[in-house]
Amino acid sequence: FFAGIVVNGLINISISTIEKRYELNSSLTGLISASYDIAFCLLSLFVSYFGERGHKPRWLAFSAFMLGLGSLVFSLPHFSSGKYQYGSKIEDICQTAETTFANATCSASTNSSLRKYLYVFILGQLLLGVGGTPLYTLGTAFIDDSVPKHKSSLYIGVGYAMSLLGPAIGYVLGGQLLKVYIDIQIPKRQDTTYTKVDQDDPRWLGAWWIGFLACFFAIWLLIIPFSCFPRHLPGTAKIQAEKIPETHDDGGQVLVQTDNIGQSFKDFPMALLILLKNPVLMSLIIASSSEALVATGFATFLPKFIENQFGKSSSFSATLGGLVLIPGAALGQVISGVLVSKRKMDCRGIIKFMISTCSVALILNTVFLFAKCGNEPFAGVSETYNGTGTLQNLTAPCNANCRCLRSIYYPVCGSDEVQYFSPCFAGCASYIFNNMKKTYHNCSCIGKPKRGNGSEDFIYEAVPGKCPTQCKFLPLFLTFFFFAVVFTFMATTPTTVAILRCVPDKQRSFALGVQLVFIRLLGTIPGPILFGVAIDNSCTLWDINECETKGVCWVYDNERMAYLLMGISAACKIVTIIFVVMAVYFYKPPPLTKALPQKTSERISVI
Repeated sequence: FFAGIVVNGLINISISTIEKRYELNSSLTGLISASYDIAFCLLSLFVSYFGERGHKPRWLAFSAFMLGLGSLVFSLPHFSSGKYQYGSKIEDICQTAETTFANATCSASTNSSLRKYLYVFILGQLLLGVGGTPLYTLGTAFIDDSVPKHKSSLYIGVGYAMSLLGPAIGYVLGGQLLKVYIDIQIPKRQDTTYTKVDQDDPRWLGAWWIGFLACFFAIWLLIIPFSCFPRHLPGTAKIQAEKIPETHDDGGQVLVQTDNIGQSFKDFPMALLILLKNPVLMSLIIASSSEALVATGFATFLPKFIENQFGKSSSFSATLGGLVLIPGAALGQVISGVLVSKRKMDCRGIIKFMISTCSVALILNTVFLFAKCGNEPFAGVSETYNGTGTLQNLTAPCNANCRCLRSIYYPVCGSDEVQYFSPCFAGCASYIFNNMKKTYHNCSCIGKPKRGNGSEDFIYEAVPGKCPTQCKFLPLFLTFFFFAVVFTFMATTPTTVAILRCVPDKQRSFALGVQLVFIRLLGTIPGPILFGVAIDNSCTLWDINECETKGVCWVYDNERMAYLLMGISAACKIVTIIFVVMAVYFYKPPPLTKALPQKTSERISVI
């Protein structure tokens, strides 16, 4: 639960804020997301191999210690990077005074020092990966050890659902924390040149770090109870004796080879080779890796997609993303666990069930084709300044003498329903505060109002913030995407159960370790990076600071972004379906045999 809050909840919801605070682009924050999986990948095989015969609950106590430490380290950049400077003395209106140039000096040392915190975030994620490894390999195998076979899918489904309820809490908690100013207290205005930020200001950053500190304390409280569990829960021996194996039959060699395997490290290559030569296992692993690539990519960047596609705030987008992704994923896990358990599906039936769920998810994935939004008019980006200037150039004759700074992004919406990069680029020469709301006037770049018959309908020429979007597809998108998530995650629990069934008993934890290595290598590591590159590729306006260094993206081509994400997602779904079909084709169940009393007593004594 807490691992889900931190790794898949708080980190994903904080990505957009971390990008802006530490001047990182989406490709670099994708690397931060992938670091968890890199550590997981490096350790998974060894932990699952040696932990199979170890004291699993104590491994889980170690897991809790590392997860707490990783949460603490991830929050440290906030405390060592100083107060957030959002550009307090911003001259955001058109003026020709030479003092404007004082703000345009290059501060390369500041920029580089902020970007160095990238490595602290990566270290925090690596520690979280070390903590997560025993949890999802030995923890899952411990559950399967301790319950009857026909109930295993239900227990594992509930366990996985709890690991998804965590991100739900993480998204909601993180979304609320982003409404709190990053340094808790907003700096007070000391003179008229200071502009106080609020949540509608693009320079606003929320308190992303509070959730990580809270989880650090909570996770460490779990160390003691984990340490107190016995090696095996009462009744485990009887449950194990009653289980009938469903191991993939390759001619009877596997069971013979695995009887005494795992006693020492020299058995490691042989144990690994046995699993790699299991075609059913490898087909299921590649299918689950393909699904993981899409799931991790959307978990990281869905809030950003909603924010830019439908013109919502970062906190609201994060909350919406969490309300769609997490309940959908948890519901899919539980439904599939219950169906597999109630219908008592065998290994082949489970794999066939996965084909149907993945096919429905592929069809629902087409929501990106018809629920996308075009871009709102943006002067100098998507359209010219009333016919003057050129596209992809923020400077035009109407603001050429204003000496505007490209490094200060403060969007305003003109009465002509066109968005401008800043009041300065809109040519606004003055502003007033009316009912605590700032409005701009005497704007040389803003055209005639598109609504209303007279100037009395518009008591302003521009107001702070982006123009409200005219796109009404958000409810439709969220509905289709929710069901796409449900059907996608309906394959997760059956995949785990099928893997546990198609390998020898003594290699179950190790098989899960191998699966998680491939999921990381082929799925969750490249997933956020691939999605980050695709999103960066759809950028139409980059933040260029005084040093001409490219930072965060301010404006995206919405249609291009939708098509790129749709293409990646659909391709991965097709790969998943192909390999699940291959798993059905390769699977050969062992001949049915009843356990003899003598064999039963031997298994009990071994346990």
